[in-house]
Formats: sequence, structure tokens, C-alpha cells
Amino acid sequence: MKKVVITIGREFGSGGRAVAKELSEIMGIKFYDKDLIRLTAKESGYSEELLHGIDESASSSLLYTLSMSATHNIAMNKDLGVPVGDKAFAISSEIIKKLADEESCIIVGRCADSILKDRDNLIKVFIYTDVERRIDRICEYEKCSRSEAASMIKKADRRRSFYHNYYSDTKWGDRRSYDICIDSSIGIERVAKIIKYIAESK
Repeated sequence: MKKVVITIGREFGSGGRAVAKELSEIMGIKFYDKDLIRLTAKESGYSEELLHGIDESASSSLLYTLSMSATHNIAMNKDLGVPVGDKAFAISSEIIKKLADEESCIIVGRCADSILKDRDNLIKVFIYTDVERRIDRICEYEKCSRSEAASMIKKADRRRSFYHNYYSDTKWGDRRSYDICIDSSIGIERVAKIIKYIAESK
């Protein structure tokens, strides 16, 4: 199989990371999710704690900048005069491009579908499912109430949507922005096998 890069956008609680992990195993290629935070920290000099706090969060507002300043005693990159989130996104983008140049891989979130959009070996996937299934999954993993899970879904989806729409020229979750949109209710393994089949066919 020729080199292929698969990006996975996902609704919170839909099992997108689980799909990436399963797909990684059956295709024998790496997947990158939180690893990108570690790589960005190493490249930027920012702490992983700081980058975890702003992961997939857009940094355009003054309120955001002030809140980051209060929490981490840093709001602007001294060298470039830009918010930390914007600098982190720029570095993360270069890392994503480098990974795509070097190997077949799976990249979860972080606007990778937009960053790599001009590549002909790119497959853009979006994972979704109904909210009740998402609540079930979050309750299982987070050991929380259904109302707490519903609140987490609302906040996370809003954050991801704003991040993607801020840094990308496509709309988060819009089926026209992806090559494949799959409901994970059919099963994580089945979803991964479908994506693998399409990747190998391409």
C-alpha cells in the first residue's frame, strides 16, 4: 500500500480516538492524538501542562488571553507577539506536515484535515453518533452522571467547533468537508475496517 494519511475529526464521546487506535493496530501504522502535545511542547519550549490547557481551543479573544495569563503567567509569545495558542497551533501544524511527509499515519483532530488538505494521499474522516450513545460512553469512562456527561459533550463540541472553524477554512462536522462520515454505533472495529478498506482501495 502506498503511503496514506488519515485524519479523524470526531464528536466528543463518539469514540473517535478508539477508532484511531483500532485502525492503527489493523493497518500497522501510528496514530497521533495527545502525542502531538508532547511533540509541540518539545519544539516550542512550552510546558505540556500549558498545552493541555489550551488543546483544541482557539485563542482569538482578549478574555482567553487574559485567562491564560492569569493561569500560567504567560499570555503572549515574547518573540512573535502572538497568543500562546496561535504559536502552539503554528508549531503543531508544522509537526503534522512533517509526520505526513515521513510516514503513513492517523492524526486525530487539531485541524489536520485542513492543514494537509492539498495532499492527494489524504483521507478525511469524521466520526459521530447520537447523543445518548455518547453520554453512555462518557459515563462509562468518566464515572459521572448523565447530566454531567451531557454538559461535557456540549462544552467539548463547542470548543472543538470553534477551534476548527477559527483555524480552518472548512466547517467542523459539515459532511461536505470530509471524505467519509461514519456513525460509530455500528461498532468501533467495523468503522476501522471500513476506513482501512477505503484507504487500501485508494
